Amino acid sequence: MTLTIVLIVVYFLLLAGVSRLTGRQTTNDNFYSGRRRSPWWAVAFGMLGASLSGVTFVSVPGMVHTSDMTYMQMCLGFIPGYAMVAFVLLPVYYRMGVTSIYTYLNNRFGMTAYRTGASFFLLSKLLGAAVRLYLVCLILQRIVFDAVGCPFWLTALVILLLIWLYTHRGGIGTIVWTDCLQTIVLLVALLLIISALLRTEGLSITSAIGQIRASSMSRIFEFEDWSSRQYFWKQFLSGAFIVVVMTGLDQDMMQKNLTCRTLHESQKNMMVNGLLYVPVNLLFLSLGVLMYMFAAHHGIALPASGGDELMPMLCADGYLGQGALAFFTLGIVAAALSSADSALTALTTSVCVDFFNRQDDERLRRRVHITMCFVVLAVILAFHAVNSTSVIDAVYTIASFTYGPLLGLFAFGLFMPERFKPSGRAVPVVCVAAPVACYLLSLLSATLWGYHFSYELLLLNGFLTFLGCYLFRRRNTIPRP
Repeated sequence: MTLTIVLIVVYFLLLAGVSRLTGRQTTNDNFYSGRRRSPWWAVAFGMLGASLSGVTFVSVPGMVHTSDMTYMQMCLGFIPGYAMVAFVLLPVYYRMGVTSIYTYLNNRFGMTAYRTGASFFLLSKLLGAAVRLYLVCLILQRIVFDAVGCPFWLTALVILLLIWLYTHRGGIGTIVWTDCLQTIVLLVALLLIISALLRTEGLSITSAIGQIRASSMSRIFEFEDWSSRQYFWKQFLSGAFIVVVMTGLDQDMMQKNLTCRTLHESQKNMMVNGLLYVPVNLLFLSLGVLMYMFAAHHGIALPASGGDELMPMLCADGYLGQGALAFFTLGIVAAALSSADSALTALTTSVCVDFFNRQDDERLRRRVHITMCFVVLAVILAFHAVNSTSVIDAVYTIASFTYGPLLGLFAFGLFMPERFKPSGRAVPVVCVAAPVACYLLSLLSATLWGYHFSYELLLLNGFLTFLGCYLFRRRNTIPRP
């Protein structure tokens, strides 16, 4: 317990030190765009940690029990997805010189589409950031802070205020570098947990690889059952388009990419990040196989609540040694903060730029930034009051639907002739109707035909949005800026 608390304190002191070094420029230009001076390799490495939230840290190893290592099919799909972002979307953003990527919707379609797209982003990012932080706060509460009598609301408040403390000055200019630190900590924690597991079992790296390959849970590809959620082409294509929407159409992720000096450097960062994602997730899945083999070998009962609880249980109950708990706690803290800090910055940017249209107002930016911290805190406490993981699953599902309208709007803008644009009044209706129709269709298909939609529902959502924009199109009489 003492080691865990000491490591967390030292970690936050390191973040504060990095923030002090990189946050000397307190201007809005540094907060929003890092003055476009970030090295591409730092952005690529830091984005790896930002893509791996605390939920990923515990969920990816746990999923091998129900779906083996088929998640790798989606990870392989990430690579063409990053290529589409790098060579289709990034040139558009750099050519326009945008701070908020949703400015593109204003230039192409007008203010209504612009505000609609930004609203969908705010809803999705707010729920996603709150859920990720909630789960991490919950784990920290159970492992560390219950023992010292700290209430949950204070745990969540302190974590959010610490995030605000090291980001309020430098913004995205600081986050590029703190993300690098957090990625290092996350990967080191992952490797130390694997090392502790191998040491406890008396396995070498070679023998561990052999056991993983021999396990039935090492199955990666599913080509036989096309109705399965793990069918290869569902996972691969969904992986590609998930990257397009959750990176290329997400202000949070693109704000970091747009801090690179040139388009070429940003494209290089994007492709390197996509390639790094594959081996890192392979390590997480391999850890999951080893954990289930460890539990079976020692007769450890699996958690009734699912695979997400296996790693916390093995670390907290001392099965892997005293240091494993400290490594695990530090790893999920690093993973959670690397996604939460940039989420708060992106939410602040979107509110100031997309809704207030006051990019140069430093006082407004500071007020919005601290306000977003308390808004996220309110959502976290609401989740805690309900105290139901089914609500969390539902929120993730709803949040994933919100990217479909963004995909449809951007696809219409990029691939339809410039003389056409959807009717301003129709855009909000179409963007709400498309995810609702997808939700109803997913229920009907499972009930009537036994077909279970996976992430390909995102493609259908985007297609319906595109179709609605096409049906309500009109001629654009005003030339695009």
